[in-house]
Amino acid sequence: MPAPSAPTAPGPEAGPTATGRLELRDVVKVFSNRGKDVHAVHGVSLDIAPGEFVTLLGPSGCGKTTTLRMIAGFEDATSGRVVLDGRNMVSLPPNKRPMSMVFQSYALFPHLSVRENIAYGLKLRRTGPEEIREQVEVALTSMNLNSLADRAPNELSGGQQQRVALARAMVTRPKVLLFDEPLSNLDAKLRVRMRLEIRRLQQRMGITSIYVTHDQAEAMTMSDRIVVMNAGRIEQVATPEEIYRRPASVFVADFIGRANFLAATARDVDGGRCSARVLGATIQAPCHEGVSSGSGATVIVRPESVRLSPSTGEGAGGAGGSELVGAHGRVLSSVFYGDHVEYEVETEAGTILCVESDPEPASVHAEGDDVMIGIEASRAWVLPEETADGE
Repeated sequence: MPAPSAPTAPGPEAGPTATGRLELRDVVKVFSNRGKDVHAVHGVSLDIAPGEFVTLLGPSGCGKTTTLRMIAGFEDATSGRVVLDGRNMVSLPPNKRPMSMVFQSYALFPHLSVRENIAYGLKLRRTGPEEIREQVEVALTSMNLNSLADRAPNELSGGQQQRVALARAMVTRPKVLLFDEPLSNLDAKLRVRMRLEIRRLQQRMGITSIYVTHDQAEAMTMSDRIVVMNAGRIEQVATPEEIYRRPASVFVADFIGRANFLAATARDVDGGRCSARVLGATIQAPCHEGVSSGSGATVIVRPESVRLSPSTGEGAGGAGGSELVGAHGRVLSSVFYGDHVEYEVETEAGTILCVESDPEPASVHAEGDDVMIGIEASRAWVLPEETADGE
């Protein structure tokens, strides 16, 4: 179920004089392909507060990069408005918009040194030589690039080049900072370090930032809010925790992390909760506002909310009835990752995925074991069946 057309930004607000409030109003992009119109973006509306870090997240072809390029001015919007601090940017070319972009490919000038690359945008703005020198020195220090200031880009590692690109974008103090999958060319450990550096700098400088990625971990760890996109439309806009715990659709639940999807019928809907019978027993769980009594529903259970116990034991029930023992199952696979074990369990309702963190060695179940399945009902989430079907 899509989010409201223009979600209100609850993010950081620097006060009534803050700049960098960005509004997208029914933005549409239509490409012509062999005489046929292809809608890449369908009426996207979004409010972004000054200083907020918002990530556009979704699979390839969902429209996230096209949306970012329309904000930057590299793509013309077919219709709609891109409003920055009350001014419509649609008619302005990229160089007239108070924005900077950090690209996936770094886009550094090979014939310029690190210092000259960082100073480039300031020179275009005809900033005075002394001010350029001061601002470049601050940027070099903040990005730990002082010892590399006179090197050429081809003498730097990928992580160092990305820090130069980030410094070049930030040194001009743009109202909006745009990121187009900037870490995708880096190795896994460096990506983790760089996303922390980017977030730290963004928070310190208070620059409104829009970040495009298909990497869930980047979106979850860096964002004030995440915009999940699918087929050119917004599926949901919410905080990382809400996206994970209370997804607006099965698409969102399936795209963000992993989940078990159990078919059920909702009963006794009241106050944002309902009962549903799954795995042979009835649970009381929080539910989506679209769920109604007697209607079909999909119960979403994250793997870490599933508990297994030996089928001959006392069961997986938790204190206060927070967990449910409902069904027998047989372990299809048991994979040890060091800090956790992942299980696939065969049940009458299908295969259930379970993740157990830091297990005791003696409690690890082996393939072929018969087990009882428990669910933390308070951490389950019930969606209406039509949401699951994408209607």
